[in-house]
Amino acid sequence: MPNFKLTIEYDGTDFCGWQIQRANERTVQAEIKKALEKIVKHPVTVIGAGRTDSGVHALGQVAHVRLSSSITPFVLLKALNANLPEDIAILGVKKVSDVFHAQFSARSKIYRYTILNRESRCAKERKFCLHIRQPIDIPMLTKAARVFIGRHDFRAFRGSATSQKRRDKSKTTVRTVNKIVLRRRKDFIFCDIEANGFLYKMVRNIVGTLLDVSAGRIRPKDLKAIMASGDRRKAGKTAAAHGLCLYKVNY
Repeated sequence: MPNFKLTIEYDGTDFCGWQIQRANERTVQAEIKKALEKIVKHPVTVIGAGRTDSGVHALGQVAHVRLSSSITPFVLLKALNANLPEDIAILGVKKVSDVFHAQFSARSKIYRYTILNRESRCAKERKFCLHIRQPIDIPMLTKAARVFIGRHDFRAFRGSATSQKRRDKSKTTVRTVNKIVLRRRKDFIFCDIEANGFLYKMVRNIVGTLLDVSAGRIRPKDLKAIMASGDRRKAGKTAAAHGLCLYKVNY
């Protein structure tokens, strides 16, 4: 069966995340599966590069699917976009080798967190950024964020079990963060985090902790001790879901 790689963009506002859950919950994976089965007339399994949570967006989610069909990538791209809801768009379809796996073939993922940093809130981008009125010192946070770079145990930045709809089944809480880049573009601040993998709510908890550093609630020099403690209660608040976007998956 031919193996197809899908590159996907979606507005996560009205979804209960990527992964199929209960029958009455709207998910991105379920919508794509439904559209594919309508097109190819047989059951399919859609495997994503990673699970985004409720309210989280994607500009570069990747999935793979095997189809017993002679359909071409171009025709499949057009057919999918014609059958998917307006808050999901397929940006690319490509035939790939049998060994390609959207999740296990990935070398790293990049998540972007967007902050609107000004006094006035924004109407147009309100669903895609977190509004922070207080000034944010980018050079100071860039220096503070260095503690997260490298191979570490990120247990202190994993979502707590009581807040999870599904438990994080990772066998280890050790991850390697390749880089964290913070930059300002006019009133917007972008925080890009690239890693070989992420724990449940890890990006949102890192961003929330950095925002607490910016606000003076956490001292930069305490970040290393927070990391070593493995205690989620010592890290910062979880940043809101709507500011987060799966930006790119690297293969």
